[in-house]
Amino acid sequence: MSVSLKTWRDGSSTMRRMRVGIGLPAAVPEADMASIGDWAAAAEGAGFASVGVIDRLIYDNLDPLTALAAAAARTRRIELTSTLINVCWRGNAVLLAKQLASVDPLSGGRLTAGLGMGGWPADYKASGVSLNGRGKLFDASLDAMEQAWREAGAVPRILIGGTVQASFERAARPMSAGWVSPLFDLATLRGGAAAVRRAWDEAGRPGRPRVVTGRYFSLGPDADPTADAYIHHYYGDAYYDAARSETLTTGEQIEAELRRLAEAGCTDIVLFPCAGDLEQVALLAAEVRGMNW
Repeated sequence: MSVSLKTWRDGSSTMRRMRVGIGLPAAVPEADMASIGDWAAAAEGAGFASVGVIDRLIYDNLDPLTALAAAAARTRRIELTSTLINVCWRGNAVLLAKQLASVDPLSGGRLTAGLGMGGWPADYKASGVSLNGRGKLFDASLDAMEQAWREAGAVPRILIGGTVQASFERAARPMSAGWVSPLFDLATLRGGAAAVRRAWDEAGRPGRPRVVTGRYFSLGPDADPTADAYIHHYYGDAYYDAARSETLTTGEQIEAELRRLAEAGCTDIVLFPCAGDLEQVALLAAEVRGMNW
């Protein structure tokens, strides 16, 4: 679904449209992974603009492309997106290019793949890839993937993640449709959205880049303890406070956060569940539809 939000800046108001998607519970450990297709079908039926996935190697989650393939099989219209797929520790960029170029036609061209370097040390250690020099490795991987797609005559829609200047310049490359911000930290989104727009203009790209981010949500009678448990399990002590502070557990919080994100320059938001209960799809849809836009 898309929402129109009146936002305020410097004393003036403007209407901004933002596409609202929902994450698949592919990284919720207690979720019934066999229900991923049901979740995607429910999301499409509820009118969400996209279903999304996140990526970890050393965690109890589904591979993101496998989850998106399952979602593709049960849907016809909804966009399939990732925020992000971690490229560097996957090793073979051409193989990843082939996997992405397989999910895209399988879904009828509905894939928009957010790509990033990944930052979890355990994932790099397990894969045997060094964290050092990952920027150069990422650039080389993007070049190899772009060449593979062009040779095959199939180029999926791509978004680029990262929070340094080189990331914004990558997001302005012709192969990219825009930038993906981290799943929390409003200040990073605000600064990055401005930076990627500057890079976009300097690169001579027409139009405006997509600016995509995500937030976690949990709704229902046990919303807060469910959010507490999941965010701590996923992020541990190091990032718990930062991630939990922007996790949404009421309709009021969701509405306020969507307005903040729109004011910061976000064009697309994917709301990721803290629980795998299919009822979360209906609860979120009801909150978004019922807001005072």
